[in-house]
Amino acid sequence: MLLKPVFLGRKRGGLKFTDEPTGNLDSRTSDDVIGLLKMTGREFHQTIVMITHNPEIAEMADRIVQIEDGRIVAQ
Repeated sequence: MLLKPVFLGRKRGGLKFTDEPTGNLDSRTSDDVIGLLKMTGREFHQTIVMITHNPEIAEMADRIVQIEDGRIVAQ
């Protein structure tokens, strides 16, 4: 998993994307990664857009947008 692209760019503000950041990780490391993403989002005033198929990871987000077949089906 590459986190470096998530944190490149401006030091304050901005939008960062991450695709399945916990896909191949054990549950403890997954929790650590999500905590790191949330902390850096707050500290650097960034919006983190995370794509995941894991409902447990999704529930840790501040907001969930569910997409099916290219359409938003729930917010």
